This record gives sequence, C-alpha cells and structure tokens, in this order.
Amino acid sequence: MKKAQIVIGLGFGDEGKGITTDFLAQQNPESVVIRFSGGQQAAHTVMMDGRKHIHSSFASGALRGLPSYFTEHCTIHPQFLFNEREELTAKNGSTELHIHPLAKVTTPFDVWQNRNNSKNLEHGTCGKGVGATMKRNESPYKLFAIDLIAPKEMLTEKLKGIAYYYGFMDEDEINEQINPFLKVIAEIDWKIDDYSYLNSYENLIFEGSQGILLDMDHGVFPNVTYAHTTSKNAYDICNKLHIEDIEMYYVTRCYATRHGNGWMSKEKELTLKNNEEETCTFNEYQKDLRYGDLDYKLLNYALKLDGAYVNPTKKNLVVTCLDQMDEEFEFDKLEMKFDTLFGSFSPYSKDFKRLI
Repeated sequence: MKKAQIVIGLGFGDEGKGITTDFLAQQNPESVVIRFSGGQQAAHTVMMDGRKHIHSSFASGALRGLPSYFTEHCTIHPQFLFNEREELTAKNGSTELHIHPLAKVTTPFDVWQNRNNSKNLEHGTCGKGVGATMKRNESPYKLFAIDLIAPKEMLTEKLKGIAYYYGFMDEDEINEQINPFLKVIAEIDWKIDDYSYLNSYENLIFEGSQGILLDMDHGVFPNVTYAHTTSKNAYDICNKLHIEDIEMYYVTRCYATRHGNGWMSKEKELTLKNNEEETCTFNEYQKDLRYGDLDYKLLNYALKLDGAYVNPTKKNLVVTCLDQMDEEFEFDKLEMKFDTLFGSFSPYSKDFKRLI
C-alpha cells in the first residue's frame, strides 16, 4: 500500500525541513521527493559524507540520489535549475527532475520585478522572482512548464508578452533577456510528467517550503509568502493518488527564527554555537535572520491549523539545531507544553541532531 510522509515547518521557515527530508530519504531510499509549494527560493541544506548542498530547484533527496518532482503548485527558474544541476553533478547527486505540466515558470522579467518593486522590498522578498511569478500567473500572461517544450517561436512570443506586462518596451533590451533564457532552456532535457508518474513509487516524501506561519491565507499580512505552506497541497495530491497512509513530520528548531520583516513573538538576540554552516545569513533583499525563544502557544496554533487540512495516520515532532544552544534541551518539559494533539513524540524527536 502506498505511503506518504509529509514534512512541514511549524514556524516562519528555516526550521530544518531539508535535513528532515534527507533523513527520511536515507530511511526510504526507493522514494521520490516531492516539492508541493514554493520554488527556487528554497535554501534547504544537506550535508552527507563531506558533501554539502543547498537544495533549491531540486528536492532535498537529490544529494542522496533520489529523484525530485515539482508539482503544479511550484515555480521553476530554468537558469537557476541549470546552475544547480551542474553543482549536483559535480557532487554525484541525482539530477533526475520531473515537473508537472502546470508548474509555473519564472522569467528574468519576474526576477527584475521582485528586485525592483518597492512593495516587495518593504514586505520582504528573496529576490528570486517567486512572488512575481505567482501574481503574474493570475493575469493572462501565464507561463507553464509545458510551454518549455512548445515550439520556440511560440515560447518567444509568450516571453515578449511577459516583458510588455512588466513595462519593458525596448526590443533590444527584451532580447537581451530572452535570448540567453531560451539558450539555457534548450540545454535542459525537460521531463514534463503529470501525477501519474508518481504511481510507480510506493513511498512518497513531500517536502514543504517555508513554514505554516508564512502561509498566504494564515500568516500576518502583508509579510507572507505567495503559497500554501500548510499540508493543503500535499494532502490534495494524496487524495488524487488514493493514498490513505499519511505520516506527518512537523519540524521546529529548538529556538525560533524569522528571515526578514514581519511580526515575530518572543524575539531576542541569541548566542548560538556550532553555527558556521548556517545557510540563512544576511540577504540584500530578505535582510537578516532573526531569533527568539520558542512560543509554545504559537506552535500549538500552527499544529491545530494544519490539522484542518490533513488527516494523517501518525504525527511526529522533529526538533533540530539542538547543538546550537548552551543549555540542555528539556524534551519532557517540551512534551508537557503541547496539548493532546500529539499524545507522544516519535522516536526520531529525541535522537534527531543537527546534521550541518
């Protein structure tokens, strides 16, 4: 019987979803890892056998050799994808990537919009065009993964339309952006597959993006992401594939984080150790990574909120970054802070250590 394992961040992102996904990939090496929200803005770090990789355009099983699948709810950027493919190849990781035909494609014009729009900069952005891509696809100027294998002339006309949509009028300037974009598209062997591709796997690992508290419907607007970061999309896909055995992995660091602007409870400066490999450092668009104490009421809120979208057979709590705090983390006290939603922790919780 098919089984799904869904990895979800309980906070504002940066909880450790990548290393949790890698852990599950190690336990289930015949799986496929599925991204069901977000896109090339992810920075999911995995270290294995002296190799380190930051997964963005590939799912976090790639370094371990598992194939990736990006759903229709994701965005892809061909140039970023190509660059990461070269990195993975050099590290002997898997570059097998299958993409749903209706996944949304980010263009150079979307990246320009993200990096130059004053509202984006005020609210917070990774500067990789994800939010602009999602908003543009609500207009008539859509671009999907299936368009990447359309005749070049048709694709070119769609790209020109997107340029006009953002106010680009100079033909030479437009072509300067389009021509290298078309070149990199031609260098990739696109595997465009609908959800029937997933039927060949008995175990599916769903890797979330960001965290529940950044969800477009439930975060504190306007500092939210343009995606459903709850289990909503993953659970919908499980229903389409008739998967009933669903296990949840809710992830949090042993302290709170938030990258960029927006409301955050219990914020304060923390002195961390063993932090040399932190991926989420200062970004000129996203700004600083902020820290704070865990807010147990907020964690319970996130857990109950996600329970409105998914009906799992088992729930697990994963706590990461335990080696970054000076004091010993008291799991028994943590367990008492949560209500009866969990009942008890999974075996992974107390043994799970930071892997980067």
